[in-house]
Amino acid sequence: MKKLLLTILILTSLVVLAFQFKPVKRVVNTVRASIETPSLIDKDSLTITSRVNIPDGYKRVSYGNGSFEEYLRNYKLKPFGSKIINYDDSEYFWQGGHIGILEIPVPKNGLQQCADALIRIRSEYLWKHNRKDEIGFNFTSGHYCSWKQYADGYRPKISGNKVSFHKTASANTSEENFYNYLNLIYMYSGTLSLYNELKSIDAKDLKIGDMLIKGGSPGHIVMICDEIINDNGDKRFLLFQGNTPAQSVHLVKNLEDATFSPWYQLENDAVVPVSNYTFGSAKFVRFK
Repeated sequence: MKKLLLTILILTSLVVLAFQFKPVKRVVNTVRASIETPSLIDKDSLTITSRVNIPDGYKRVSYGNGSFEEYLRNYKLKPFGSKIINYDDSEYFWQGGHIGILEIPVPKNGLQQCADALIRIRSEYLWKHNRKDEIGFNFTSGHYCSWKQYADGYRPKISGNKVSFHKTASANTSEENFYNYLNLIYMYSGTLSLYNELKSIDAKDLKIGDMLIKGGSPGHIVMICDEIINDNGDKRFLLFQGNTPAQSVHLVKNLEDATFSPWYQLENDAVVPVSNYTFGSAKFVRFK
């Protein structure tokens, strides 16, 4: 009788765990994927492209040197086993959904949440590749705020949904001021603004740097950071995300497919579970 009760208790716990994180169709497979390290992982590597090996029959899609795609897939990672840390230095409550932590600081102000982390990565790429004039994002109100405008000393005056820009500061093109600008974007932009601002992409046209997004409060967003293809033209992708509360940006496991994890197959209108969030009625978008 005691063994029967213990079995029931374990099964009940697994079911509760599965529904709590909402990324699963099959409880057993999810628990297995949460506990085990995917077989395609190289624990000794320190970049996205070297951390995750390619499944048999696939090859990586090629992109040019200096491209945003190559920038992402070669992004540096912390040593394997590093934990997700919140902006206040506390550990995130669940550490079972990732296989890598990106080397990107988490500001102590708590502003760099899911959409903000991807905005930062895109902006830093443009900054480092002398494309600073391309840095700019819409506020949730729809008003565009560029780095060039901010660097010239213009600041937004916000009253409800009304936004106007006025020159109230001296021109400052320093890197320190660049991060001040990003903090402003974090405050007034997010998944909803990106959802409305960015061009929709069909799943068959996806590439590294594209994002899966659900706009809202709360919404969520993840970015593609690597891409492989087989002889049949079937593609799979790696995904990373920031989160709310602001925390370490991390490369996620595929909790539904332990055989291919962390590689994902992405389709239009598909339900896509990623760690602590399940996308439904979402869309793919691309930075300008």
